[in-house]
Amino acid sequence: MNDVVIGLLSALVGLLAGYGIRTLLGRWQADSIEKQATAKLEDAEKEARSRLKEAEIQARAEVVKAREEFEQSTKVRRKELEDFDERLTQREENLDRKLKVVEVKEQAAAERQTELQTHADNLNRRQQELERLIADGHARLQRLAGMTQEEARRELRQKVEDEVRAETGALLRRLQEEARETAERDAQKLVTLAVQRFAAPHANESMTCTVALPSDDIKGRIIGREGRNVRAIEAATGMTLLIDDTPEAVVISGFDPIRREIARQALEALVADGRIHPTRIEEAVAKAQAGMEETFLQAGQEAAYQAKQQHVDTELLRKLGRLKFRTSFSQNVLQHSIEVSNLMGLMASDLGLDPLVARRVGLFHDIGKSADHEVEGGHAQIGAEILRQAHEDAIVVNAVAAHHEDVEAHSLYAVLCSAADAISSSRPGARSESTGIYVQRLEKLEAIANAFKGVRSSYAIQAGRELRVIIDPTEVSDNDAMLMAREISRKIESELRYPGQIRVVVIREKRCVEYAR
Repeated sequence: MNDVVIGLLSALVGLLAGYGIRTLLGRWQADSIEKQATAKLEDAEKEARSRLKEAEIQARAEVVKAREEFEQSTKVRRKELEDFDERLTQREENLDRKLKVVEVKEQAAAERQTELQTHADNLNRRQQELERLIADGHARLQRLAGMTQEEARRELRQKVEDEVRAETGALLRRLQEEARETAERDAQKLVTLAVQRFAAPHANESMTCTVALPSDDIKGRIIGREGRNVRAIEAATGMTLLIDDTPEAVVISGFDPIRREIARQALEALVADGRIHPTRIEEAVAKAQAGMEETFLQAGQEAAYQAKQQHVDTELLRKLGRLKFRTSFSQNVLQHSIEVSNLMGLMASDLGLDPLVARRVGLFHDIGKSADHEVEGGHAQIGAEILRQAHEDAIVVNAVAAHHEDVEAHSLYAVLCSAADAISSSRPGARSESTGIYVQRLEKLEAIANAFKGVRSSYAIQAGRELRVIIDPTEVSDNDAMLMAREISRKIESELRYPGQIRVVVIREKRCVEYAR
């Protein structure tokens, strides 16, 4: 039992000794950790103080820098304010000087205005006095001359008008003589060269066309039983067929060139096919009518090729092709347009203008005639509107509209077009007129000239291309003769329609005759 107690006591003593040792070891470790923590805390405090000191130094440096910058900007601003104050001071001084000058000028202006007002009052008094003297003079003149003021005014106006008319006639004559010396010679040379360089055949458009037949035997089939085929063709086309003894030919007669062309194409198709009866005739005529648009297009394309024109609108080509079946004074309008185009191209080259533009104007100058029976107005204005809708160049449109002087010309192309149109129309054989119309035109020309005061006689010569007027030299002076020629030409332009141009020659001649016996 004692051994047990001793063992327990030994164990208890060992436990107590171990607990004491462990406690001592814990305290020693805690002291060690506390010392380490204290050392680290001191290091951290040292580092914080060091950084705080650096930050304080840097902040002081920034403050110093900011203060220097502020002082510098303040110094610049102060300098600017001083300069501004100096400029303001100078401006105020200048304004003061100008104000003094303005005051001096205002004072001078006021004095000048006073002087002018005084002068105006004096002028008004003198004007009133002058008017009174003039009135007294008029009254005295009326008493002496036995004329009223209105009569004297009319007589004076007539005298001034006569003097101005004489001076105008002299000036007009001198200017025309000077212009004639150069312009007429150059114009004649230009036109002559153009006409010589371009030669085109001329033939008046007839009212008939001929269809060739392979043999005379086909005439019987064209006539048909009891003439039914002929009647069917004439009813379908509106043309007249002349079947006579002319060998291997049938003549188609009619005034409408388009219907005549339809009849020609239909008859040629019937002859080539060999089957000729009323039903077949109606089919051939209908087919020919349907193909006319293509015929118009082909004719327009051929005309554009001859005029050396490209990029022409298809609808313009069709309208141009319709001119192939249109005549003016028996002249084929399409051939006339091609001729005008070529003449304009030649003259434009000599004048330094664009020949392609000139040719285009000449080709389209009468295109309005393709629609003048459908639209109201002159063919020049209609043609210009057609070209404008087709987006043609403004120069071409204006030249076409102005080639008959209906509107103002904006370029020389319109003048060239008028000249080329007159040349083409005036060529021998280009146009024909009936005898009655020709005689009436000559009589009208002479009647217009005879209506003027001082005309003794007048004569239309050179087929109506020239009008010679003989005047009384005792009634008409040289200057008045020049004005009379101009007035007669203007009256002819306004009252007559004629191809080409008419030359008016006023002749004033005084002959003194005496006989020696």
